[in-house]
Amino acid sequence: MFEKYGKNFISLFILLFILSNASTLFAQKSTTVKHPEWSKNASIYEVNVRQYTPEGTFKAFQKHLPEIKKMGIDILWLMPINPIGKLNRKGSLGSYYSISDYNAVNPEFGNINDLKNLVNAAHNLGMKVIIDWVANHTSWDNIWTKTHPDFYIKDKNGNFKPPVADWTDAIGLNYNNPKLWIAMENSMEFWIKECDIDGFRCDVAGRIQMPFWNFVRMELEKIKPVFMLAEAEGPQFHKHAFDMTYSWEPHDIMKKIYAGEMTVKNLDEYYTKQDSQYNPDAYRMNFTTNHDENTWNGTVFERFGKAAKTFAVLCGVVRGMPLVYSGQEAGLNKRLRFFDKDTIDWKKSDFRELYTKLIQLKLKNKALWNGLAGGEMNRLDTNDDTNIFAFEREKDKNKVVAVFNLSNDEKEIKINSDKLADKFINLFTEKKIRLEQKSSFKLKPWGYLVLYK
Repeated sequence: MFEKYGKNFISLFILLFILSNASTLFAQKSTTVKHPEWSKNASIYEVNVRQYTPEGTFKAFQKHLPEIKKMGIDILWLMPINPIGKLNRKGSLGSYYSISDYNAVNPEFGNINDLKNLVNAAHNLGMKVIIDWVANHTSWDNIWTKTHPDFYIKDKNGNFKPPVADWTDAIGLNYNNPKLWIAMENSMEFWIKECDIDGFRCDVAGRIQMPFWNFVRMELEKIKPVFMLAEAEGPQFHKHAFDMTYSWEPHDIMKKIYAGEMTVKNLDEYYTKQDSQYNPDAYRMNFTTNHDENTWNGTVFERFGKAAKTFAVLCGVVRGMPLVYSGQEAGLNKRLRFFDKDTIDWKKSDFRELYTKLIQLKLKNKALWNGLAGGEMNRLDTNDDTNIFAFEREKDKNKVVAVFNLSNDEKEIKINSDKLADKFINLFTEKKIRLEQKSSFKLKPWGYLVLYK
């Protein structure tokens, strides 16, 4: 009897301890999260299995792994791999985020052995795999609606209800029920034990109480070191549960800079605030797009126009981990449909070379590594603090200098810093260059310069 239920009893005891000591946990200023060693210089790639190939399967996607590895990617984030609900489904295929069974594979993608083979192939190439986890809500026909109806939030009439009015294909889960905590954590364990995955990207993590995530991280770490990404923003997520959170605010600032609604001063203010609020070892995920931005808010070319490459480069060299979404390396220029089949057009694009150079530099140059493993961002004084964003990062004799013209006009840039007097290599031309303490050069509209040593 104890062998069957003992783990759950022990976990429930731990859960109650966490809940009763939540205020003490949150009061701690230092993080208890220990990043997996392999994450220190990693970049992440979001995989939209449905749209990646005409087949839309794990097997078909697996053939693309060598190309992704050549870019230097270390972490593959698979969008939800679970079966999608049919009741109140949106579109012909439904939302990836309307889960009908947490312990099964979406048959459109293949079977569990196909997933195991994909994970093994990625591991053999030196890449890790995390899967998207939708803990906030399920489909209307999830198996728990019959076996555990007490897991769900109800309206005044006792009926299931969506967590958000527009999410009509989903119903919300009730985390005031400790039994749900155990069931959800057990399902997450299942994928680590069965398929040897390396962590989770946790959907709308901010809608679920923090003690649950603290509990999950503690339990999963008993199996293997895991990498946890929260679809959330805020220093509290890094205290005990997550390695990385979304950098939504700088993403929005970049959009507004391109639209002429903000300037470099706003970007400066953000990074000053980040340094004061976040633990220095907290990873932030930098991006110009992801599945939500692409589908609902437009392509990178719709949102960033001529600055699409500029901000991609910026995301690759500021503090944090850069994200590449499926198809970005092919210059993806369409909004992928969310509820239907819409295969990516894998055309040749110079974006692939751009991402490869950035990611390979991050792998080798410690100045760009993540968290405390990397160098701080030190702003360089220029003759134009409204349009020019310039900084240097240094770690263990590795150095990167980056200068961006975030304007529609060509700029004559003058920089005065004793940190510049050195020999460098231009990342994108591979030419050697020597800078002096006082340096000047021109950058075209939305131009950029990345130097390293």
